[in-house]
Amino acid sequence: MDAVGVVLGLVLLIGVGLLSLAVVGTVKAAKAMAAKVERHEANARRAVENVALKAKTYTKPGAQGQISATRLSLRTSLDGTRLVLESGLAEDGQLAESLQLLARLDVHAAELDGELRILEREPDAGRISAKLPELRERAERITHSAETMRWAAQDRMHRFAEDELTRLSKECESEAGALRHWDAAPQGPGAAGSPAGGSGSVPGAGPGASAGSGAGAQPRRPGLTSGPGGPGAEELLGLGDPLQRLAQRLRKPSTGSSAG
Repeated sequence: MDAVGVVLGLVLLIGVGLLSLAVVGTVKAAKAMAAKVERHEANARRAVENVALKAKTYTKPGAQGQISATRLSLRTSLDGTRLVLESGLAEDGQLAESLQLLARLDVHAAELDGELRILEREPDAGRISAKLPELRERAERITHSAETMRWAAQDRMHRFAEDELTRLSKECESEAGALRHWDAAPQGPGAAGSPAGGSGSVPGAGPGASAGSGAGAQPRRPGLTSGPGGPGAEELLGLGDPLQRLAQRLRKPSTGSSAG
């Protein structure tokens, strides 16, 4: 019974663990889906607000139109900079720091946009005329900072692409030169005539060799089986000296008879 109880307890614990994992996974999936929906909703709302601001810029004259133009310029500059930085982040990790600076800049832009929205509802024209120049100056500073980072990131990407293209072009030229290696071989008359004139370059065969033989040139040393200069059969068999002595004995009687 104790073993059965232990097994049941283990099964219960495993079931509770699996159920907890399922609940945690479901909650995470629901949060991710909610964040995705919220992000798309925020983007859609922002797009609608941009369209409305653009319409107010052209339809409302005076200070109201200037406020709408300032808000639209602020949003457009920040969105364009964020798009450039995020697109290049996968290839250049240094842009992460630029994105952090842009996030801090976006906080100031959000505060400024709120002040501009409040000023847009201000019924007092004098109040609008007094506050608008200051707010526009702040908007220009934020816009200039965002544009500076965007232009620097674009120049950095262009420089990296140009350097990579230069290296790739050099590698392609080197590979093309390797494929055309036969063009680098010598094509002079000496290279073409070397096979035919090889027999005349053997030592001792040309006229220069015969002329040099009397001028102290070293004689050619025969090899073991190199023709007439090599050892004869009697030398190889050890009969050279007895044959010479026998020839001398046969010559002595003939010499004596002729003398008498």
